[in-house]
Parts: sequence; C-alpha cells; structure tokens
Amino acid sequence: MASAAPKQQLRALSEQLSTPMKDPGTFENIPRIKRIVGDSTGPRLEGIVVIVTGANSPLGIGRATAHQFAHNGAKAIFICDFKDQYLPVHKRELNSLYPNVEIHPRQFDAADEESVKKVVQEALDKYGRLDVMFANAGVSLTQTRFTESSTEDFMKVLRTNTLSVFLAAKHAAKAMQQTHPSTKPYPSGSIIGTASVAGLRSNAGATDYSASKAAVISLMQTCAYQLAGTGIRCNAICPGIIETGMTSAVYEMARARGTERKIGQLNPLMRGGLADEVARVVLFLAGDESGYVNGQALPVCGGLSAGHPFVPGKLA
Repeated sequence: MASAAPKQQLRALSEQLSTPMKDPGTFENIPRIKRIVGDSTGPRLEGIVVIVTGANSPLGIGRATAHQFAHNGAKAIFICDFKDQYLPVHKRELNSLYPNVEIHPRQFDAADEESVKKVVQEALDKYGRLDVMFANAGVSLTQTRFTESSTEDFMKVLRTNTLSVFLAAKHAAKAMQQTHPSTKPYPSGSIIGTASVAGLRSNAGATDYSASKAAVISLMQTCAYQLAGTGIRCNAICPGIIETGMTSAVYEMARARGTERKIGQLNPLMRGGLADEVARVVLFLAGDESGYVNGQALPVCGGLSAGHPFVPGKLA
C-alpha cells in the first residue's frame, strides 16, 4: 500500500522553546492562570500514534494500556509482543469497542534492533508521526539467590527488560523529532519504560530482575537529558505487586489457599494492584497533562516504596 504520509523533516526545538507564551490577560487586576495544554475533559490522546510492546498477555499492563489509549482517542496503536497468541483477540476487542482506532498487531522480539526499527518506520510511513512509545516488554526468570543464578539467565533478563527499552527509546526518539508544517510543526513525544518498585528498593524481586529495572530508570533519566529541548519526555513507571500474567501463579496459589488478602499486605493500601491502575498512570505520562514530568520514576505500588518494611498491626 502506498504511503500517504507527508514528507518529514527534523526540527530541533519544542513548541514551548520556539514560540513565546501567549498572555492570558487579567481578571480584576490579577493575571489569569497560564496554561500550555488544553482542557482535561474529553479524550486526552486524540489523534496520536502509539507503539506498545509487551501487549500479548490478557492480564498484562500492555493490554490494559492499549485500552486506555484507544478509549482516549488515539488514532493508531501498534500492539506488539514476542508472542502473538492473543494479539488478534485484542485487535478484535479493541475494534469492537473503538471502531475509529486503527489497531496493528505485530509479532517481534522487542530486543531485536531491526524489528524495533521496522515498526517505528512503519508508523512514520503510515501516519507521518510517532507520539508515544510504551516500552513495556519484560520477563522474570530466576527465583533463586544470586549465588545460584546463571549468567545466561541474568543476560536474558537484561536483554528483554533493559535492552528492549534502550532500543525503543533510541528509535522512537528519532521518529518523534520528525516534523511537518501542517500535521506536526514541532517535535514532541513521550517515551515510557516499564521499570518496577524492585528497581527502586531491594527485596522486591530477583537480583537480575531488580538490576534490569534499575537500569530502565537510569535509561529514562539519561535519555531525558540527552533529548533536552526537543519536547520529548522520558519517564519510567515502577509497579509494585500487580495481577498480571507474570504474577498470575502467585495469585492463583493464594486463592487456592484462601490467602489472597495477604497479597500486598506490606503496602499501606494492603492489597495488590490491577493492570488498569498502572495503565492510567501510563496514560497520564503519555498525554499533555504530564507535560512538565520528565526523567522521573513513578511508583505505582500502593505505597510500598514510601517506607521501610513493617509488620502489619505494629506502629509504622
């Protein structure tokens, strides 16, 4: 199919750095509130083009986030994963709920550079823009102490959890700087990497998993500075215990034993979280409402990362 995308060009500076802010005027001799973004009501991502990796799992954060993006007016969403068992199902569901949103399932390894480059270029060829990259692909392999862990498993985890985020940021950032006089006059975009509360504090995951997620946080912070002035923001989300495909075995075992209420008992909310609760934080980071949030690691952990471990019932 021939591309209808406009010819693109690179423009270095964001809209905020390129144009003076308009004077909002006064009300009874006091200045009106200055605003950069529009109203918070209505669709928050109208017309944007999104890529989501790690979107196959029916219980996953990727799928839940794709729904939030579609619900909030995205023009097109590429749902990507190494596995594709459920990607066609997700497409049918999203199309049934949001018929105006174009859904593109793509199967590839998020840690393979040529595959990442290809899907980013496809977004540019089809739509002439890329606005959001949600680098969400991740695995957890080892359950043993680091002294018993294998080098092979350690590198597999870093490859999927960290290298994939680097590649997503590398190629998305180039695409987000593409501009067009009428459709996208200024560079802009939001790159979001899935880290973990385990990347913030110890004792929340295996050594390889924790190290990989700490690296995601550092990547997003470093990339944010290297993209200074472009209007492209880079942030990490840090989920706590969330019911996803990765943690489903823990939940199923707890339900079988009647101990599900104990999941998440060490955080102040004293419960586990839902994928949709994380997805709504990603939605915030993707849109203009978070326009001054950059280089941050946002915990979505029920408060677990806010304090030291405590015994339920004892004074915190």
